[in-house]
Amino acid sequence: MEKLTSSSLRQRIMDEWIYGHYRVQGVDFYNFNFHSHQEYEIYFFHSGDCKYLINNRIYELQPGDIILLDGMTLHKANPGTDSTYTRSMLHFSPLWLQESLLGLGIPNLLDPFKKLHNCFLRTGYDEFGQFVDGRIKEIAQSLTHIDEEMQRTGKKNEFLEAEIKLELIQLLMGIYKISQKELSQVTSKRSEKELHAESIASWINDHYSEKVSLDRIAEELSLSKYYASHIFKEVTGFTVMEYVMACRLNQVKYLLEMEPDQSLSDVARSTGFESVAHFSRFFKEKVGTTPSQYRKTKLSSHIPRNKEEKNK
Repeated sequence: MEKLTSSSLRQRIMDEWIYGHYRVQGVDFYNFNFHSHQEYEIYFFHSGDCKYLINNRIYELQPGDIILLDGMTLHKANPGTDSTYTRSMLHFSPLWLQESLLGLGIPNLLDPFKKLHNCFLRTGYDEFGQFVDGRIKEIAQSLTHIDEEMQRTGKKNEFLEAEIKLELIQLLMGIYKISQKELSQVTSKRSEKELHAESIASWINDHYSEKVSLDRIAEELSLSKYYASHIFKEVTGFTVMEYVMACRLNQVKYLLEMEPDQSLSDVARSTGFESVAHFSRFFKEKVGTTPSQYRKTKLSSHIPRNKEEKNK
């Protein structure tokens, strides 16, 4: 079983799950590559120097900033090294909450994640920011308690799980209320470099399935090849082609899971890979398993566990 610490708290509850990290500091043990996931995420920035890239948008973070992520959109933190990077995160499955939200008569509580599409909230550590910070801390502590209980008894404590759900629902209710206010969504001023980096990222998101080169990007965006390469690396923390491949990998994962009848060659071709061999090698290098194994695992996790679930 994974060892937990006060700064890294993770608990998987049955097949539908939640895990949290409260006030994680530093970058030594984390890989800040572009990534995506099926769970919703609440990200809270405490301190340090960090730019956060979501798809083709770049945010210069300030303490108290909150990002609501739908998970599937490609995202990446790019922390600096001059100060300690401190953040908290909660990942949770909407399926884990679905029955509870229906029972409480609040099925729309997750709309900020579904409809606002990666909402950015600048709180300045105001009352709402302190509320979110406190709730994440409480949930993280509860996750520690349920893990300790499971290690001691070998069984899941239904009471503790219900407590975590209630704590998360209270947090989501606060987020739902504040997310309705247009002023809570910040459109911050961006430097010329950041605007150009966003333009490059946006172009890549529209064209990653095609044959992409730095020469083509520079020509179509009227930038010099050197400048495009330099500012993208400076702002985002990785190269143009690394971002291209991350976009392709993200779409590959989606197609493998959501289009089970599509052949691997079709998946490779539609996402911009030159050959199935290259596609397979790259996927295994980045994911740790073959595309076929990944698809099989994902599809098996969606098999209904009983007749009632199958008919939902």
